[in-house]
Amino acid sequence: MAHLRSLHVSVGILGISGGSLLLLVNDYASSPEKDLIPNTALGILLLIIAALLAYAGLVYILVGQGVLQPTELRSALVPGLAAFTLALLIIGIVAVIVKKPVLFLIAFGISLACAHQIAGLCAAGFGLSATAANYLIVCAVGVYFGLGRLVFIITRGKVELPGTGLKSKAELNTAQNQGCSDTVSVCLVMNMLSACVLVCPLLGVVPRLFVGHVPWLWTAGVFQVAMCILFYRAMDTLAATFYGFTALLKFAEGYSALLSFYSIEPHSPVPFPAVFSVLFFVLALFSCQKSLLEGLYQLFFVAFCIAIAAQPQGFFQGGTQGVEGAIFIMSALMLLITAFNMVSTTLIPTGQGYFKALVTKIQGVNLRANDKELNDPYLGYSKYADAEVLGHACSVLAAFAITATVGDKGPLAVLILPWVVVAGGALQLLCGSVAFARGKTFESTVFILYGMMWTVWGLTRFGGLYGQTRSFDVAVGIISFMLFNGLVTAAAVFVNVAWFAYSLTFQLILISFLLDAVGALPYGYDIGVTIIFGLVSFYCFLAHIFNSTFKSPQIPLGKPLIKMSGVGGGADICPHVSARKATSVQQIAEIMKNGGICGMPTDTVYVLVAACNRPDAVLKAYKVKKQAEDRPMSMWISSIKQLEPVRHLLSPLLLDFMEAAWPSSISMVIPRGPWLDTFGLGDAAKHIGTPQSIAIRNPDCTVATHLINLVGPIAVTSANPTGEADTTHHNQVYAKLGNKVDGVLCDGASPENIASTVVDCTKIETGHIGFFRVGLIPKSKVLQIFEEVQKRHSQGQVNPAFEDDLPQTDIQGHKSSGDDDTAESGRGSGNSTPSLVSPEQSPVLRNGS
Repeated sequence: MAHLRSLHVSVGILGISGGSLLLLVNDYASSPEKDLIPNTALGILLLIIAALLAYAGLVYILVGQGVLQPTELRSALVPGLAAFTLALLIIGIVAVIVKKPVLFLIAFGISLACAHQIAGLCAAGFGLSATAANYLIVCAVGVYFGLGRLVFIITRGKVELPGTGLKSKAELNTAQNQGCSDTVSVCLVMNMLSACVLVCPLLGVVPRLFVGHVPWLWTAGVFQVAMCILFYRAMDTLAATFYGFTALLKFAEGYSALLSFYSIEPHSPVPFPAVFSVLFFVLALFSCQKSLLEGLYQLFFVAFCIAIAAQPQGFFQGGTQGVEGAIFIMSALMLLITAFNMVSTTLIPTGQGYFKALVTKIQGVNLRANDKELNDPYLGYSKYADAEVLGHACSVLAAFAITATVGDKGPLAVLILPWVVVAGGALQLLCGSVAFARGKTFESTVFILYGMMWTVWGLTRFGGLYGQTRSFDVAVGIISFMLFNGLVTAAAVFVNVAWFAYSLTFQLILISFLLDAVGALPYGYDIGVTIIFGLVSFYCFLAHIFNSTFKSPQIPLGKPLIKMSGVGGGADICPHVSARKATSVQQIAEIMKNGGICGMPTDTVYVLVAACNRPDAVLKAYKVKKQAEDRPMSMWISSIKQLEPVRHLLSPLLLDFMEAAWPSSISMVIPRGPWLDTFGLGDAAKHIGTPQSIAIRNPDCTVATHLINLVGPIAVTSANPTGEADTTHHNQVYAKLGNKVDGVLCDGASPENIASTVVDCTKIETGHIGFFRVGLIPKSKVLQIFEEVQKRHSQGQVNPAFEDDLPQTDIQGHKSSGDDDTAESGRGSGNSTPSLVSPEQSPVLRNGS
C-alpha cells in the first residue's frame, strides 16, 4: 500500500512537472504578438499531461476554436486563476508549517505563476518571463522529487533524497483525523473556484458572467460529482449528499453563463431555490454531528439558495454574487483548517463532539454510532454507503422545478433544465448505480427508471425540443414509462408504505405528462400532483437522513402492505445474530444440537449447515436445498483432531496431507468407508457424498471452526437453491431460503466470492491427486503442499497420530530423521502426477462451499 501511494504521488508530481515544462517553454518563447503553441494545442496538451495545471486547458481550447475572442481571454482566465492562486498559497502555507519543502515549493511556485499570469493578462506590457521562471522552479522541484522516489524504490528504501520522503498516515492521530481526507480538500478548492467566478463581476474584475466562465464552472461540477462517488466509497453519506448538491449549483451556474452566448437572460423561478434552501438547511443540521464548522459552512449555501430565490436573474445579480463572495472566504478558511488537520498531529478545533454531547442529554434520543453494519451490502459485495438521501432529494428538486411555468420567454430562458436533467436525472442515475452496487435491487431500479424519465422529459419539455406540438410518439413513450412504473408500484407493496406512496404519486406525474402530450391536461392537475410527489419525496429524504443518524426515535417508513412467505420472512421468525459475538455462536450451536439447520459464514461463501449427529437435521437441510442427486453434501471438521476416532481407518499420507493443507479453502474428496458411521449420521449418511467418496474440509474461518468445535462435525451445503449463484451475504440467506432456516450467523459480505478448491484424494496412496474444481486456492499451491508431504514421507517422517502404532525403535528412528530434516528447505522433488478427473464425475462440484 505504501508503494502504491508512493507511485500515485510520484506520477502526479511528474505530471505537474511535465505541464510546467510545457508552460515554461511556451511563456519564454511567446510574445504579445504571437504564441509559440496555438491555444487549442496548448489546452489539449495541458489536459493530457498536466493534472493540476490543466485548469485553464478548456479555456484555451475555446479561444483556439474561435468560441472566445483573444480579447476575452483575460475575462475568462482571471477568475479561475485567482481562485487557484489563493488555494495553492494556502496549501503552500500548510506545507511550510508541517515542514514539507517539496510540496511548499510546488504549491508556492504554481501560485506565483498564476499571480504573474493574471498580471500579464491585466497589463499588456507585463512580460511572461516571470511566469515562466516560476514554472521553471516547479519543473525542477518535480523532477527532483520524481528522481528521489525512483532512487528510493530502486534501492529498496536504503537511499532517500532529502525532502522526498512520504510520511505514513499511521504516524498521524487517526482518531482525530478521521473526518479529514484529500477528497474534502479538492471539493473545497472547487467551491472556491465557482465562488470566485461569480464574485468577480460584482467586484468589477470582469464585466459580466459569460461563456468563457463555463469551463471553470462545469469542470468544478464534474469534480464534485466524482468526489461525491468517492465519499460514498468512504461511507460518508452526508458529505456525498452535500457535494452532490453543490455540483448541481455549479452546473446551473455554468448553464446560465452558456445562455449568454445566445443572448438569453435566464430567470430563476421562486419555488425551486426555496425548496433547495430547505434541503441544504436540513443537511446542515445533520452535518453538525461531524463538526459544528461543517454545519456552519453549509448554512452559507442555504443563504445562497435564498438569494437565488429573491432575485429573478439569480447568478447575474449582486445579492447572489455577494453571498458567493462570503462562500469564497469561508471555503478558503475551511481549506486551511482541513489541509492543516489532515497532515498535522496538532489539530485546529472544529467543534467535533458537541452534537453528540447535546443529543446524549435529550431523554429518549439515541445517536447511531458509525455502525459498519448500517452500510453493509444487501445482496452483493460492495463498499458504498446508502444513496437514498441524495436520490430522494433529487426527486424533491425535480418535482418542484417542473412546477415553474415557462411564460413568454421560452423554455430555455427558465433556469429549470439543469435542475430537471441533472438533479432528477444524472444524479439519480448515480444513486441507482450505488444502490445496485450495494445489492439493493428495488431501490436501484426505481432511481434508474426515474432518473431516465426526468432526463428525457427535461430535455424534451424544457430543452426546447417539445415546443408547442403534441405528438403520438411522445404519448407512446410516456405509456411505456407508465407500464414500467406500474411494475415498480406493484413491487413496492412488498417493501413498505413509503416506497409505495413514492412510486404511486410518480405514476400520477406520468399521467399528467401523458395528458399534456395528447392535449387534454386539466388546469392545475400537473402542479398538484408534482407538489404531492415532492412532499412524499421530502418525507422519504427526511426519514432516511434522520434514521441513519438516530437509533431512536425513528421516522416510520411503514411496513409492507403485503407480506409473502420467503421474502424476508426469516428475519422475523428465526434468530439472525452477529457472528462477532461468542454468545451468538453458542446460540446457533444450541439450535443445531436440537436439530436445527443454520446459515453460516465461512472463508469463502455462506453455507447451510446441520450437525452430523442429528440425522433429522441433515435430511432437513438436504430437502431445503432440493439437492440434485449428483450434488451431495459435504462434511466439515474444526481440526484434524475430530478425526481421531477413525484415524486408524485412514492412511498416514492422507492425514499428513490434511494436516499440511488445513485449515484452508481446500476440500478433499476421500474414499467412503465404515468410518463415516462413527459420526452418528445414521440413514442420513447417504446424503453425504456419493456411494464411493465424500468431500471433507477444515475451513480457515474462526467463526466456523468455533461453531464446529461446539457442535461436532457438520454436514454442509451451499446456502442457495440448486442452480443459483453462491450466497455472498447473510441477507441473501434470508432472500433465497426465507424462513426455512432456524438461524443465521450474520457477518456481512463474504471475504471471497470464489468457492473452495476441490482435490481428489481417492488415489492418494498411489502418489496421485487430481482436481475436481480449482477455486480460491490455486492448483500450484495445492501441488506444492502435496509434494512437500510426499518428501517428508520418503524421508521416513510420520504423522504423530500414528506413533503409537509403530514399534518403539521405529519411533526413535523417525524422530531422529525428522530432527535432521528440519534444517532442510525447498520443495520436494516429488514424482506425483495429478490425475485428471472429468467435472461430470465430481461429487461436490456444485455444492458451493
